[in-house]
Amino acid sequence: MDREPFNVLFLCTGNSARSIMAEAILNALGKDKFRSFSAGSRPAGSVNPLALELLEKNRLPTQGLHSKDWNEFSGQGAPFMHFVFTVCDQAAAEPCPVWPGQPMTAHWGIRDPAAVTGTEETKRKAFLTAYTELHRRITVFINLPFDKLSNLALKENLDEIGRMQ
Repeated sequence: MDREPFNVLFLCTGNSARSIMAEAILNALGKDKFRSFSAGSRPAGSVNPLALELLEKNRLPTQGLHSKDWNEFSGQGAPFMHFVFTVCDQAAAEPCPVWPGQPMTAHWGIRDPAAVTGTEETKRKAFLTAYTELHRRITVFINLPFDKLSNLALKENLDEIGRMQ
């Protein structure tokens, strides 16, 4: 590979489920082309056990995954972000920090599986649905022809990915 990997930040409110799963999925699928991070506007402080269980079940590394504040990625010394994606409705509506370098942004809203109540089976199904949607969107994202797209076309593709069902 001729270039450094693209840095991608996934944002959510609690950084305990969706953004954590997105971080793990992209790091696994993106290999040397992408480096993924996640954070939250009001981090929960821990990763949801059902998110970790699902990632491990799908043989994705979970070591080092932890709930982080998004300010860790906006200050001096933070990695330069090429892309910043919000994966929950609350984070999309909140004022975000100013990201150095003006990364490309998009909203990829996913229903919060951690907010689902009911039986363990119902909760696990909600996590599987969120995981599947994230996996599908990330697969499309990593296969975009980045070197052939203008910034405008890339932004349109990112927004379209966010509208995928």
